Amino acid sequence: MGKMPNGMFAARKLVKIRKKMRLKSRDYVRRLRRRRADPLEGAPMARGIVLQKVGVESRQPNSAIRKCVKVQLIKNGKIVTAFLPGDGALNYVEEHDEVVIEGIGGPRSRSMGDIPGVRYKVTKVNGVPLNLLVVGKAKKPMR
Repeated sequence: MGKMPNGMFAARKLVKIRKKMRLKSRDYVRRLRRRRADPLEGAPMARGIVLQKVGVESRQPNSAIRKCVKVQLIKNGKIVTAFLPGDGALNYVEEHDEVVIEGIGGPRSRSMGDIPGVRYKVTKVNGVPLNLLVVGKAKKPMR
């Protein structure tokens, strides 16, 4: 490449060149790919609608059925599985409820512990924190 343009109206050209050169950076391209695969699209939380309740069997050496829900995200329509933390949390979630999910916080934003393939957990149901429902400090609003 020759001399870089400089001057009053050079910004667009400079931005274009920078975009092109960034694709030669391995780290940048790797980050781009990861973002594309992420259903939350880089956001910390996302709202979604509960499609169905599912029980996921835990991995060896444990034996249990972890209570999860299939959630369809509102912003892009993708379907993910989210874990319901807490004893009896499944009783507070119905189909077609609106839930807020966030990452479950496993190693390198993967699944946590013995739950295979589940990367997200439910934090709110219809705008009420799930942990308060489980403890009994809050009632679920009737819709």
